[in-house]
Amino acid sequence: MSTQDSKNSQKILDLLKKEYPNAKIILNYSNEWELLVAVILSAQCTDVMVNKVTKKLFKKYRSLNLSSRAKRGDLKSKEIASSQAPRNDSSRLDRTITPETQEIINFAEVPIAELEQDIRSTGFYKNKANNIRAAAKLVLEQFNGVLPRTMNELTKLPGVARKTANVVLGNAFGILEGIAVDTHVGRLSQRLGLSDQKDPNKIEQDLMKLYDKKDWFKLTYLLIEHGRKVCVAKKPKCDGCILNKLCPNAFKFSHFKNYPKDN
Repeated sequence: MSTQDSKNSQKILDLLKKEYPNAKIILNYSNEWELLVAVILSAQCTDVMVNKVTKKLFKKYRSLNLSSRAKRGDLKSKEIASSQAPRNDSSRLDRTITPETQEIINFAEVPIAELEQDIRSTGFYKNKANNIRAAAKLVLEQFNGVLPRTMNELTKLPGVARKTANVVLGNAFGILEGIAVDTHVGRLSQRLGLSDQKDPNKIEQDLMKLYDKKDWFKLTYLLIEHGRKVCVAKKPKCDGCILNKLCPNAFKFSHFKNYPKDN
């Protein structure tokens, strides 16, 4: 539930639009599959680090050739058996294999230990590697090698909840089914009185009720931008915040205990 009325909520949005006219996703990707991978990797990791990792990762998996490596003996016998397992699924695709689909096949077939090392710097790399490879297999097996375009289908993929699905749908396909709520969006929604919920899905529902659908996509990146630059997790910069007259929590943090009352 929001403690802000619709008028103040709109003022908050208008001020953010004016302050951050170019707010957008900063993850780098060249197709929808790469976007999905990047968002999965971004959990508990900075976008800067994700971009550093995916620069090499995506270049490698666009051209990875496991079969030729197996012939050269670069893969151990167990890894060969494991990497070949999904091939029956990819060979049954009833469509021409595009470069993007081949990239998905490569993620599905790579030995898990190798993928783990490729993404190790993003943290929680074992879970992320398992989810990415399992998602790749499912896209091949159930969606004919094409990333699905609905919330219901995307959230069936391992490691994909509503936030990730919203990011992919909005950025890759221009489809709005909700609002992506990450840690920044969640934190600012609570501080600004846009939601009193802690659960991301409930925060999303509050935001969807407050704002017109045409603003859902932009709202995420405006809040993220403001959260990174001003309304940071520790010691938010309330004194320089464009929203401090609308924010019910402005100057209520310990580092502002001696701040002049009339400010």
